[in-house]
Amino acid sequence: MRIKQEIDLERLHANRLAAIEASSGPIVAIPAHYPAGYHVKPHHHTRAQLLYARTGVVMVTSVVGRWMVPPEHALWIPPDIQHSVEMLAGVNMLSIYVQPGAVPDLPDEIRVVALDDLTRALIVEAVALPFDSEPDHRARLVTALLLDGIPRLPEAPLGLPFPSEPRLAALCRRFIDTPSPHLVIDDWADELAMSRRTFTRAFRRETGLSLSTWRQQACLFTALPRLADGEAVTSVALDLGYESVAAFTTMFKRMLGAPPRGYFEGN
Repeated sequence: MRIKQEIDLERLHANRLAAIEASSGPIVAIPAHYPAGYHVKPHHHTRAQLLYARTGVVMVTSVVGRWMVPPEHALWIPPDIQHSVEMLAGVNMLSIYVQPGAVPDLPDEIRVVALDDLTRALIVEAVALPFDSEPDHRARLVTALLLDGIPRLPEAPLGLPFPSEPRLAALCRRFIDTPSPHLVIDDWADELAMSRRTFTRAFRRETGLSLSTWRQQACLFTALPRLADGEAVTSVALDLGYESVAAFTTMFKRMLGAPPRGYFEGN
């Protein structure tokens, strides 16, 4: 049954991509429902995508990093970027595919954005509009307001960018395999025969983040799939090397705005 479901979802996804590419309007709005654990294989599209996880948690991966999309956030994916999508829980996804040049100042990098009430409501309205008919006055208003609001959405620090420099990238990938909150900058600097100051500057230049912030987000990304599967907070926190559940909970709440139990109960 599981295999048939995956085949059906793959066929449905392929049909959606074809419809998106065939459309001529400024936006294409499409809803999708995916079970926990489902993985959308690497793909790309000529339109940008505003991916809104209305429920559930989504992880998007590209060659330049990973981005986590929790509920009430969205991921902006510029055109022609190869990416895959993993569902960390059952996901109700609403996507707005935007024609290149439809509005000025659209972001040119992948980013997680926080949704305000108006944009969230406009996405829901856009998805409810008839897909294959000529837009009426109301549809044009919804589209115009939505396009006007996208460039204004504030970025949320839920990405995990990877360095392009091979040695730094290798260190980051190794860390993801065995994450720990006790990573010491000097250890990585020594391994690359750099001074602490040179390494710190190089890492920020490559990723846009300090190593401390990057480390916390990497630990969070490792924890989320396990917590979404119902694993105990205590075991996840200790496996990641946190000295106490309280320390892990503090980090989690700072990054996502709620403690682990409250976060998943609320979503």
